Amino acid sequence: MASNVILEIRRPEKPPKSQTIADGAYSVGADDENQIILPHDDVAARHAILVVGADGWWVEDLNDPSRTLIDGTTVAGRANVTSGQQIQIGPYALLLHVSNGESVPPPPPATPAAQPPLVVPEPMPEDPREAQILSIKQQVHTELLNRLDLKRMIAMQAGEGELHQRAEATIGDIVNEVRDRLPDGIVPEELIKEIYDEAIGLGPLEDLIADESITEIMVNGHDHVYVERAGRVERTGRRFLNNDSVLAIIERIVSPIGRRIDESQPYVDARLRDGSRVNAIIPPLSLVGPCLTIRKFSKEPFTDEDLIRFGSLERFVADFLRVCVLVRKNIIVAGGTGTGKTTLLNVLSNYLPEEDRIVTIEDAAELRLNKVHVVRLEARPPNIEGRGAITIRDLVRNSLRMRPDRIVVGECRGGEALDMLQAMNTGHDGSLTTVHANTPRDVISRIETMVLMSGMDLPVRAIREQISSAVDIILQISRFSDGTRKVVSVTEVVGQEGDQITMQELFAYKQTGIDADGRIAGEFVPTGAVPVFIEDIRAANIAFDQRMLDPQQYRSYGR
Repeated sequence: MASNVILEIRRPEKPPKSQTIADGAYSVGADDENQIILPHDDVAARHAILVVGADGWWVEDLNDPSRTLIDGTTVAGRANVTSGQQIQIGPYALLLHVSNGESVPPPPPATPAAQPPLVVPEPMPEDPREAQILSIKQQVHTELLNRLDLKRMIAMQAGEGELHQRAEATIGDIVNEVRDRLPDGIVPEELIKEIYDEAIGLGPLEDLIADESITEIMVNGHDHVYVERAGRVERTGRRFLNNDSVLAIIERIVSPIGRRIDESQPYVDARLRDGSRVNAIIPPLSLVGPCLTIRKFSKEPFTDEDLIRFGSLERFVADFLRVCVLVRKNIIVAGGTGTGKTTLLNVLSNYLPEEDRIVTIEDAAELRLNKVHVVRLEARPPNIEGRGAITIRDLVRNSLRMRPDRIVVGECRGGEALDMLQAMNTGHDGSLTTVHANTPRDVISRIETMVLMSGMDLPVRAIREQISSAVDIILQISRFSDGTRKVVSVTEVVGQEGDQITMQELFAYKQTGIDADGRIAGEFVPTGAVPVFIEDIRAANIAFDQRMLDPQQYRSYGR
């Protein structure tokens, strides 16, 4: 029936206008943001809501003084509309028709008490308890959508707080109606929370998000949810109602930040409100159903003291990195996926002087710099027409016109590497970024490749000259078999000899074995090399204890 509903708008001194409309809630008013626009002084900006559904049509007045009439009778709240009845709004008359001449049934009463009671299903033969709970959840969820009328609330621009409050109250009403018929062992309060999380929040992921011991959440379809805890991946007993429920939650995550996911754009990078990183990929690219990966970040950003406590750093290494930041050395944090590059970048940012103007540039905003003078920029993906994309490279170029003292790029992965090198070489010393690479030497090769991706046909020697003069320090971070993450190398880029970039390692992590609990054993040691910028440190009048660089004396550092 939805495809045969025709809306006719009769306008003063103009011919009528007709169009076919689908089921849904339509805002009506003089404002351009309405779906049905009626420009006139006697029509309110948001005047009414017109709802068209398979079970009936009705109109609701949103502004009492504006007056909405049906065949001359004032609409008080929501009123049923039948085929051929005239809805009068200001000087306009709206009529709904069914093209085949069928009549439209009146809508069912909106009060929860009039709804048919839920029928609690009999236990299923296989895994009966889980199947029964799942079926109950599906019925309550469907009933919630019917009673709450989310489309209408959204059309009325209901606030987020009101939406959550109404949803929780409605779920409570539905569960209370069937409380006496719930199987033994099902706690109504827990059922209400689970369904509320599914309808409004992140479903079965809500508790996992709140668990601070979990660092990563992986959803492989609706019935396989894994987490990483203490560096180990384990499967949970959580599951979604179905794949559509996973898709709805993905939409709930990406929509507020202006991103989308559908068959034409079946994967997306996004973030949660707390900055946690999100990646989603759906069919047809994923063959196991919608997949969701959430990289959680601590609610309180880690400091160098935290990394020292975790064994990721030693105090003398952290103090050396602080000095490097203060004397404005350009630093690249390198490592594989999930090694903690962003966390280490956040820690380094704590060393930045308070008076510096910092511009951060990211694909999806994750950095949380504990500084006052910070400008955060985030790239933008193309719209549904494939236009309007703003890349990391565009933002790096623009940042040069924003008078930055420091530029922090969340990750260099393409042509922006050339613009980053040029910024480092033209007065923006002390910049920070991350690169995917397994060794400091690989970092150089990766940057060369990324510069070539910029489309500039530069000779390799010229690229290496740019790298050798721009990059000062490479921090290599790795993830070990026991799940721990450690800085395994602090390497200085010294210069260039011929066509080769020369480097020297200043600190290294030496693994000595594995203890009885399977934990990696080892220590951080200086190599004895002295950085070539030692004079810059002295000229800046920064306290620097050279015992941290001496393999014979570093153990006495800080005593």
